[in-house]
Amino acid sequence: MRAIEGFLLAAVIALLARRARSLSSSGAVAATAIGTLAVSAGWSWGALLIAYFVASSLISHLGRAVKEQRTASVVAKSGERDAVQVMANGAVFAAAAVVMVIHPGARWAALGAGALAASAADTWATEIGTLYGGEPRALLGWRRVPRGTSGGVSWIGTVAAIAGAVFIAAAAIVLGWSRSSAAAIIAGGVAGAFVDSLLGATIQCRRWCERCERETERDVHDCGVQTRPLRGVPWVNNDVVNLASGAAGALLAALLSR
Repeated sequence: MRAIEGFLLAAVIALLARRARSLSSSGAVAATAIGTLAVSAGWSWGALLIAYFVASSLISHLGRAVKEQRTASVVAKSGERDAVQVMANGAVFAAAAVVMVIHPGARWAALGAGALAASAADTWATEIGTLYGGEPRALLGWRRVPRGTSGGVSWIGTVAAIAGAVFIAAAAIVLGWSRSSAAAIIAGGVAGAFVDSLLGATIQCRRWCERCERETERDVHDCGVQTRPLRGVPWVNNDVVNLASGAAGALLAALLSR
């Protein structure tokens, strides 16, 4: 019964997010599935997911036109989140919810919250850093890079990452989750955001536009020219990096939780 109720609630929220252009049609379907699994694990799981989604969506909408203009030549995806993006950010949390249903335990709660904290930290860092952080610097080499470049960091983005992780930990405590795991959740979130930047700076695929003579993550640059591979692992895109960083944050939170 709770799974059915969770499905209905998740479907309504996903539909509202679709109308608000936070999710594409496929993204709404994926979000409904993850929301159903979350509520199946417990209403507090569903509430934590809602808190994460609402906060991240509001921050993503903040200055959206300005951010899209600044990152259009670099970022492969922007605007509405599709199913792949939703799963990249929510699959580890959903997996933790499934295990929680099968074999309840506090460590699975820390695993799920750590995954959300990592995703929130990365989202907050990217969105707030792009809008207010100025021109970022590459994590490796410390050279200035265009806004939206994976592996680029700024001090405002770093503060935002910590704030995102703290937000998830605080929401978990308010919802009755173990206070002793709060520090573990925060550590997992911040570590996950760092892993995201590190992978983005090292192995994430970079491409090159011959016309503009610029690096990008887009297959077709905003000038309309087909780009070519430059460096990094061809199949490692931003979605793969997000999945890996969420898993890293989740595992660290689970290991540190008591």
